[in-house]
Amino acid sequence: MHYTKNHKRYHWTEPENIGEWARRVIAVRPLVLFLCIFALFMSEMRFDWVERVVGSFLVSTNRQRPESGTIWETGRQTRTARKTLEQIVSDRRTSQEETRQAQSFNDIAATIQPDQWVMIPPERFRRLYLQLAPVAAEKIIPSLDLLMLINENNWERTYFEKEGDGLTIYLLDTENRVLRQLAIPPQLLHAMGESQVEFDESLDSLPQFSNRIYPAATFFNALNSLKSDLRREAIPQPDRLLRSSGKIVRVGISRRPTFGYVELGFEIEDAERHAVVLMNGNERAVRQLQSRLEKRTMGQHNNEAR
Repeated sequence: MHYTKNHKRYHWTEPENIGEWARRVIAVRPLVLFLCIFALFMSEMRFDWVERVVGSFLVSTNRQRPESGTIWETGRQTRTARKTLEQIVSDRRTSQEETRQAQSFNDIAATIQPDQWVMIPPERFRRLYLQLAPVAAEKIIPSLDLLMLINENNWERTYFEKEGDGLTIYLLDTENRVLRQLAIPPQLLHAMGESQVEFDESLDSLPQFSNRIYPAATFFNALNSLKSDLRREAIPQPDRLLRSSGKIVRVGISRRPTFGYVELGFEIEDAERHAVVLMNGNERAVRQLQSRLEKRTMGQHNNEAR
């Protein structure tokens, strides 16, 4: 566009000569604009205010923006990996602490998660081994073999690994070579579990013994009629009962066998409290014992009817 003033023609789109160029460059408005831009540039170089403003804006809108992109994904993976690692370390420390407090191989099995392991020193293994019933101990490792292994002085550490419901044990030397690999299957692990004591309970309150509760005298008379090896299999840990103060008044036999073993309940009374001691007996021996109990009970009923 252009217009005419005093018969002179002015072009606003392009200067006509060098003088016009100079007047436009040195004019107040371009000069002020240039100084403003220069001042903004220098202040940015000195104070980094643009980065600060942009950063504050991004922080204020951070929650509204979607978590997407490479940076977000990398950060998410890093946080997940850190939490997973912390959980693994925490679980391992907890398992090791619980293992140090374990009083039996069953306690160790209860502290280990599937596909995990814990470590104990040889002396700890020896003490746990000596707490087992002789029959169960021989099934894990013969006592003579264990004695020879101890006296060879090569056994440095013991690793327990959970495999299904059982345990695999590795006896290792100082260079982590396997000296002996042992296995405790679920059946044996269940059988050698320590007895459990239910205080302030009676056999009537435990549903697994319903209609299978016998007077103590009848039970032990039937037990005494079995062969000695069957008696030992029916009650493999009689010392557990000897440690309980009081008198056994009734005995219950569970209906449901587990891994070839049947749970027995011994109801004990003393002057101070009432309790039930639970333990596992070999299914074959207990079934023979129960058969004799039923015959005796039926005979008593017939005598009463007469």
